[in-house]
Amino acid sequence: MLLTITIISILLAVGGLSSTVYFIIKDRQAKEILIKREQDISRRMYELAILKELGDRIGYSLDVQQIIDIITNSLHQFIDYAAVSYMLLGPEKLIFKMHLERSVHQRFVNDIRDRMLNSLSALLDREFNKKNVKEIISGAIIIEELDEPVRSFFNIPLVIDEKVVGVLTVADTKAGLYKEEEMTILYKIIQQASKAVTSLQSVVKTEQAKVNAMVESMADGVVMTDIDYRIMVINPSARAIIGLPKKEDVTIFDFIDNLEGKFDIRGRLEESVKLNKPFKSEEVLIRDKFYKIFVFPVNTSTAGELSEKDAVGGVVIFHDVTAERSIEQIREQFTSMIVHELRTPLSGINKISELLRDGQQKIEKKDFDEYIRLINADSTGMLELVNDILDIAKLEAGKFDVKKEPVDIRKVIDNRVEFFKPSILDAKLTLNVVYDTELPILVSMDQAGIKQVLNNLISNALKFTKSNGVVDILVMYHKKDKKINEEFAKLPTKINLLLPEEKFVNSRESVVVLVQDTGSGINPSEIKELFNKFKQLNNKSETGVKGTGLGLAIVKGIVEGHGGSVGVISEVGVGSIFFFVLPLE
Repeated sequence: MLLTITIISILLAVGGLSSTVYFIIKDRQAKEILIKREQDISRRMYELAILKELGDRIGYSLDVQQIIDIITNSLHQFIDYAAVSYMLLGPEKLIFKMHLERSVHQRFVNDIRDRMLNSLSALLDREFNKKNVKEIISGAIIIEELDEPVRSFFNIPLVIDEKVVGVLTVADTKAGLYKEEEMTILYKIIQQASKAVTSLQSVVKTEQAKVNAMVESMADGVVMTDIDYRIMVINPSARAIIGLPKKEDVTIFDFIDNLEGKFDIRGRLEESVKLNKPFKSEEVLIRDKFYKIFVFPVNTSTAGELSEKDAVGGVVIFHDVTAERSIEQIREQFTSMIVHELRTPLSGINKISELLRDGQQKIEKKDFDEYIRLINADSTGMLELVNDILDIAKLEAGKFDVKKEPVDIRKVIDNRVEFFKPSILDAKLTLNVVYDTELPILVSMDQAGIKQVLNNLISNALKFTKSNGVVDILVMYHKKDKKINEEFAKLPTKINLLLPEEKFVNSRESVVVLVQDTGSGINPSEIKELFNKFKQLNNKSETGVKGTGLGLAIVKGIVEGHGGSVGVISEVGVGSIFFFVLPLE
């Protein structure tokens, strides 16, 4: 009985001990579960907190460096490290930024930098070295006595829009620190930030495409850059200005190289953005053209004075002023010529009037008649000049009235030939007039205007043709869908040069008046500017008379007022053909 009681007591004691051990184990497991759960909750809370902070602080920012700074600044909340660092692709250099949570040796910093350089070189398949790096160290100080190597280390690639833009690194002098859980959370945070930026970049690209479409057709060269002077928008005109129309990716360095020191585009952009101040250059000669270059800052603020941080980029506009510069030169030349043209006859009239006043009792009849003739000639020349200027002014203002009426064009042309007969005889020239036998008797036109057109064309032909030369006036009835050169070939007097058939393709029935000469001809470079205002030929007049450069501009205005067109073909040493077309109603 005693033995039985003893055995039972031992069993009860052992059972009690087992229960105690059991409860101790259970308690320990529960604590571990609670600790793990707390760690998971802590990590999750960190993940949510950092994502919220990214959302709150980034907003619509595309600044990857700002995003990584936010992540690294709060990383110590859930992971232990001696140093956290990132390396990003910058516009000119790699940006290597390291924050030291604890003091380390310089070799520790160098080791981390070299590892990150190797990682980035491998990811981008490009060779990077220390010369490409801009280094920024913050946090704890570097102490040479703490010569401990890197024992824990992991990299996370930074990917935006499927492109690697850098790497983020966490490192420590202690071994075996980083578990899968920490790395997973950090990967997840980086991916979330990357997705947000990629999504925002997609929106920006869409908006950028709209901006590109708007500036695509602009004649001015337009270049838009971000705050780091990366080119965001460039139109075809700007590409052409620097001679890179086919290059896909144009950078600010392409502009620097191709502008060849004529304009400091980078310096002016930096000045404009920092000072929030527009800039306007003097005329700059770029590839045979003159430009005025405007630089403007672009910022996000809508009111008040802006600080540097408000700036988001800059805009450069290249405005071609070559034509304006040329016109201004022509105007100056024209003004000088007009002054000369008026001064000479006015001086003549003034001197003759003084002679008539002072010697009226002594002047013989024949001298008196000559003086009167000279006064008349000079005043007539001045009146013609003034009338030409008034006609040009009317044409520019759109007030040149074309009053059409049925007129016998043969009589108008014969009248002008009769008018020029004395000049033809003086110049010892031959003038032929040939009419197409099918030419209509009446043509709807402004008789005074067409007389003025004929005056200019015939006068120019006589002026630039040498003695014993020939001037022909050919008048053709042009039928629809007929070749103009074949029609003129039927006339007894042949044309010296072929007319441009393309000007008569699909043209309606019309009268074509052609004035050709056997003069010296016109240089091809001058032909395209002949009908411009104030433009004079460099050819020397055979008569010594120099025109005002207004006549052909008036001819063009009058003919176009009739719904017609004018043209010229010329060959040096052969002669010139001026023609105008009057559509038949």
